Amino acid sequence: MRILVVGAGATGGYFGALLARAGEDVTFLVRPARAAALRERGLRVVGRDEEWTLRPRLVTADELDRTYDLVLLSVKSTGLERAMADLAPAVGPETAIVPLLNGFAHLDALNARFGPSAVLGGVAKVVTTLDDRGDIRRLAPLAHLAFGEQDGTVSARVERIRAVLEGAGIDAPVPGNVLTAMWHKWVFITTFGAVTSLMRGTVGEVYDAPGGPALGPALLDEAAAVAGAAGHPVPEEERAATLAVVSASGSPMVPSLYRDLTSGHPTEVEHLFGDLTTRARTLGVPTPLLDLATLHLRVHQRRVAAAATGA
Repeated sequence: MRILVVGAGATGGYFGALLARAGEDVTFLVRPARAAALRERGLRVVGRDEEWTLRPRLVTADELDRTYDLVLLSVKSTGLERAMADLAPAVGPETAIVPLLNGFAHLDALNARFGPSAVLGGVAKVVTTLDDRGDIRRLAPLAHLAFGEQDGTVSARVERIRAVLEGAGIDAPVPGNVLTAMWHKWVFITTFGAVTSLMRGTVGEVYDAPGGPALGPALLDEAAAVAGAAGHPVPEEERAATLAVVSASGSPMVPSLYRDLTSGHPTEVEHLFGDLTTRARTLGVPTPLLDLATLHLRVHQRRVAAAATGA
């Protein structure tokens, strides 16, 4: 199976590295600067008492001249439009695109560009980050990639992809409804992101402050109400798992959204929060706390954009 990984960051880079290490035919589509860094240092995975380096096959957009069987799309939502244009030559009649972004707006965009038959749903769960040297730092052993056809069928190509992923040591379940799984991840990531970004603190710092324990459950109630109204109710076990993460005394945990926010970088506010609150309005679900988180992140986004343009 010919595999193209679009992006070599903390998520796509890690899954791609596992596949390449397992001997799969993997190529990374990257920007020229990232290509130069990877050619110099290799694709390095560090942390959790291990360190390994690959010399990956790389291609930039102007060099892409063949189609692939599987495209793993792992970019920030802000780079989605450019990534779709870059990867277009890689998409043939039999290509399956598995996006690893959170939320849902990307699925709409990919369906419009390549057709729903080419696009699968995907939910990635890893605990990795890209450090200052460009290495993928593994913070926990989790390597989970749930995926499936948008219509819920377990097709032959899904079975082939699952076999390849599992052969590389990736937990690759095929849920009964991958769109529901994507909604549940969206509920988790927005709850987690809102708790920490609104209060500008770690989970533990928020929870341990007077009044803090009430915030996580309140945000979860709002996000879960939107999912339920959209036809994807969050079961109690999923709610309990989310609360265990966002309501934990002393927890140092923060999402990547928070790290982007506090570092003065752009965030995925519109993809994660703007789209969710817009859908909430359409569905008639009130989300005052999520609206506040969205506004907070939009103010930050405008400040970052103004700084970038010198305005």
